[in-house]
Amino acid sequence: MTSTAVIDVERLNLKYGDFHAVKDLTFQVHRGEFYALLGTNGAGKTSTLEVIEGHRTPTSGTVRVLGQSPRNRAAVRPKMGIMLQESGFTPDLTVRESVRLIGSLTQREDSVDRVLAIVDLTRKAGTKVSQLSGGEKRRLDFATAIWGTPELVFLDEPTTGLDIQSRDALWDAVDRLREDGSTIVLTTHYLEEAQQRADRIGLMHQGTFHQEGTVAELTRTLPAVIQFALPPSAPALPLAGRREHGGKFLIETHQLQKDLLVLLRWAQDNAVELRELEAGPTRLDDVFRAINR
Repeated sequence: MTSTAVIDVERLNLKYGDFHAVKDLTFQVHRGEFYALLGTNGAGKTSTLEVIEGHRTPTSGTVRVLGQSPRNRAAVRPKMGIMLQESGFTPDLTVRESVRLIGSLTQREDSVDRVLAIVDLTRKAGTKVSQLSGGEKRRLDFATAIWGTPELVFLDEPTTGLDIQSRDALWDAVDRLREDGSTIVLTTHYLEEAQQRADRIGLMHQGTFHQEGTVAELTRTLPAVIQFALPPSAPALPLAGRREHGGKFLIETHQLQKDLLVLLRWAQDNAVELRELEAGPTRLDDVFRAINR
């Protein structure tokens, strides 16, 4: 990853009549970065992406993609691959014909056989799109997005409908794209995918960023948690905690290592078994839940 901005958004505003969908949004995505743009429902994430991808004109603000206005499609589109939630493939075309057609429109060079092999659709090359399963259509979407190894790739809910093996294969292909220098922008409702893979996350709420940063920076805003079950005869805990539904105890802490050590020493000194013990930092989905509290 380098400091060069592939996407540069400055004070972006987008209105639909009286509805202010995106409000003074400013952020950058750097070359080679894996950036996840996430948001609560109605946060303005889709509108933001539509502007960046060149599908919508902003009400005000500046957006530059690969140094150009995204509305300059002749300059930007050949360097950009987009995997939408749903693509409008012609149902009567075969998989091979679909990839060849869309690939030719990108003005990038590639081989149909190479791309089909990446997404494991070689055996389906002669099958009509209308006969594909939902998961196979998602793999076809991905194939057309990565044709010619574009500099910038947008992945909108890329693993919806995929089985575990297909998900793993897709992420392996994304890893290879990154090795080749591609910048990745992900949107997903599978927050664990963003938590595991993103270099940085922009978390939108009500048209602007609620938070932006690495996973560690976002989750650090909330306390880590220690959970466990105790036998009824256990003495009083050495730390402040509360009993949750189901009888488990929950301790929230901003000093996870220190407080966990205190708890383990207490358990050893009192010969208490900490059943079903779990300890770890806050997860990304907890950050989401905290937005509307």
